Amino acid sequence: MDTIKTRLQAQSIATQKYTGILDCMIKTFRHETVFGFFKGMGFPLATLAVQNAIIFGVYGNVLRNIAVWRGHDPNKTADNLDVYIAGCAGGVAQLSIACPVELVKVRLQMQTHGRGKLAPGQTMPVYKGPVHCISSIARTEGLRGCYRGFTVMCFRDIPAFGVYFLAYDVLCKKLTLEGQKEPSVWALLLAGGLAGSLSWVSINPLDVVKSRLQSDGVKNQKYRGMWHCIVDSYRTGGIRVFFTGVTLNAVRGFPVNAVTFAVYSILLRALGGQDNTSVTM
Repeated sequence: MDTIKTRLQAQSIATQKYTGILDCMIKTFRHETVFGFFKGMGFPLATLAVQNAIIFGVYGNVLRNIAVWRGHDPNKTADNLDVYIAGCAGGVAQLSIACPVELVKVRLQMQTHGRGKLAPGQTMPVYKGPVHCISSIARTEGLRGCYRGFTVMCFRDIPAFGVYFLAYDVLCKKLTLEGQKEPSVWALLLAGGLAGSLSWVSINPLDVVKSRLQSDGVKNQKYRGMWHCIVDSYRTGGIRVFFTGVTLNAVRGFPVNAVTFAVYSILLRALGGQDNTSVTM
């Protein structure tokens, strides 16, 4: 889903290759087989555990420190504002890793070459894999090139993680039945899935800008920066262009984040830790 989403978001009206989700899926499978849907996934999967450890670790520690600073009991249910601030802090902490990882993923996803022989008129792919991609970017575009899209990711990720954790916290409280001390596993899954979908939908316009900026630069750069990308995208595609991929983001965000939050909360309980993202245990 992520590959389809990225390709739809990054294409411009002038060079439109796909008419929609189904068309993109069919053409990707036809020219690249099933492997085309998993391009660029190596780097994100390799760094996923580290990124989640940073996000949840920073979130938990910031939330506890805010409670202590306010003179509250850190083992009690946190205020909504504190949850949002701690979530934003987690978003800040992961940016240094997330930006180059996302850049490599997007660049590899935009290579539509199939396995084996090249199609007629098709040139050799620019990047052979994630390591070759990041080293090539560093060599040709410098360290700054490795962080292309960093500004828009700040605008995207920082508030998104605030919404993410706040939505989960509120939903856990709402889904905890009267008389229960803690939400059930099903409540954790539902709250995590809805929180993930909500956060992705809320930042979809910035996700479009990020995809366009990071896919740009493979050959000749089209966008000078975030604001130029926003203005140019609006001028050529109207307001609708910023909602490209919103359905895919909402759908894929549910199962991934349902499992992520459920595992996080269950492990905290098993290890005897305090899960501040739910009701008091």
